Amino acid sequence: MSAGVSPEQAAREEELVERVVRSFDDCADPRLQQLMVSLTRHLHAFVRDVRLTEAEWGAAVDFLTRAGHITDDRRQEFILLSDVFGVSMQTIAVNNVAYADATEATVWGPFFVDGSPEIELGGDMSFGAVGQPCWVEGTVSDTEGNPVAGALVEVWEADDEGLYDVQYDDDRTSARAHFRTADDGSYRFWAITPTPYPIPHDGPVGQMLAAVGRSPYRASHLHFLIREPGFRELVTHIFVAGDELLDHDSVFGVKDSLVKEFLEQPAGTPTPDGRLVEGSWTRTRFDIVLAPEGA
Repeated sequence: MSAGVSPEQAAREEELVERVVRSFDDCADPRLQQLMVSLTRHLHAFVRDVRLTEAEWGAAVDFLTRAGHITDDRRQEFILLSDVFGVSMQTIAVNNVAYADATEATVWGPFFVDGSPEIELGGDMSFGAVGQPCWVEGTVSDTEGNPVAGALVEVWEADDEGLYDVQYDDDRTSARAHFRTADDGSYRFWAITPTPYPIPHDGPVGQMLAAVGRSPYRASHLHFLIREPGFRELVTHIFVAGDELLDHDSVFGVKDSLVKEFLEQPAGTPTPDGRLVEGSWTRTRFDIVLAPEGA
C-alpha cells in the first residue's frame, strides 16, 4: 500500500483491478489472457505506486498520440520508444538465451527494410554513401565450428551524416545490402567505417530524452541479420572499440562481445582485394556463430 493511502481507499483500488482482470475470464486464447491479465496488473500497480495525476495521464495519452501521428512507413516512433526504455533489448534477452559460444543478439533498430540490393562477396554495400571505406570479413559457423555455407547475411548502417538511406527524401538505396556466405562459411565486403549518430529526436521520443537529460546518440555500429534454415535467426551489430559512447548507447544495445577493433590503414596501404582507395581506410573482422533453431 502506498504511503498515505487509507485501507478503505486501497481496497477500492484493488477491487477495480480485480474487476478488470475478471473481464478477461472468457478469453479463449490462454496466452492472450495471460498477457492481458499481467499487463493490467502491472499498469494499475504503476498508477497506484506513483499516484498518477489526471494531468499526467492526459500528458501520457497526448505523448502516445503524437508518437502515432509521426509514425509512417519510413519511421517507427514506437520502436524508438521501446528502444530507449530498454524494452527492445530485454525482449531480445528473453528470446535469445545464451547458448554455447553463439554470437549475442542486439536490437533491430527502426531502419531495417526488406529488398536490399544483393552484392557479390567482396562487393561494396555503401552504394555511394558518404564515409571512410571499411573492409569487413569473417566467417559464419555453428557452435561446433562447422562452416555455414550459403547463409543469408543482411548488412546496413548510417552514413557519415548520421543518416540511413530511408531518412533522405530522394528514395536512394545506400549503405545496405545482402549476400550469401561462401562454401567455407566465409564472407567479405566493403562498408563504411561506423560513426556515432543520434536516433531521430525531433519527435516525442526525442523530447522525452531531452526532458530527462539523456542523449539521443547511439554508439558507432554496423548492423547484421543472418538467416539460415536450422539456425536461430540472429540480429546483431558490431561496435567500434574506443568509441566514447559505448557506455552511453541510447538504446542499451552494446555488448562487450560485439565490440571490435576497426584498424586504421594509412593512405596507400594495399587492400585485401586490390581495390584502389583514396586516403585512409579501416578493416575489421567479425566471426559469427549461430545457435541451432529452437535453442
